[in-house]
Amino acid sequence: ITLIWIVGITNSINFFDNVDGGAAGTVAISSLALTYLGFRGGQFFVAALAAVVSGATIGFLLWNKSPARIYMGDAGALFLGILIATLTIRFHPHADTKWTSFSTKILLLAIPILDTSVAVISRLLRKVSPFQGGLDHLSHRLIRAGMKRPTAVIVLWLMTAAFALCAVAIPSVSKLTEEIIVVGALAVWVFLFFAFLSTADS
Repeated sequence: ITLIWIVGITNSINFFDNVDGGAAGTVAISSLALTYLGFRGGQFFVAALAAVVSGATIGFLLWNKSPARIYMGDAGALFLGILIATLTIRFHPHADTKWTSFSTKILLLAIPILDTSVAVISRLLRKVSPFQGGLDHLSHRLIRAGMKRPTAVIVLWLMTAAFALCAVAIPSVSKLTEEIIVVGALAVWVFLFFAFLSTADS
């Protein structure tokens, strides 16, 4: 599971770097949430490194937002991916049950996971190699729906922030409430998956 998680998240962040500011902003938001959770749980190594990742991506974002003047490329995106993947593994959530504890890590990276899932499944349905590039990511679908590129990126950031807030809320609420949050977030994720999958692939 650890191997699948690291490889999957590393590639998800790389896949997500398909529009100006997409990967940098998303990792910045997820890292900020992880910084808070780490400090709150007394896991200062995780919190400190997450804060460094967040600061670095925010600084990079100043030049990478639309219209971008610099790009991270595969080397930068894969590096960010493996950093955030290993940080979430090192992080031990303070949740009442194991499944909500594991869900905290998934919520922090729900949108990159959604992006990869939609792209891979749509390619398999079209009998196209999932490793082949394409214009079937979330950002591309939002743009084809009529959004401007900066607006599409902001929508993705807001979606990331919404799921990250769910993760942040879990340690502060009762067992029943955290289960409701996780189930509700999962339902929204599934809805978004089918909503995006039903849009035009290219």
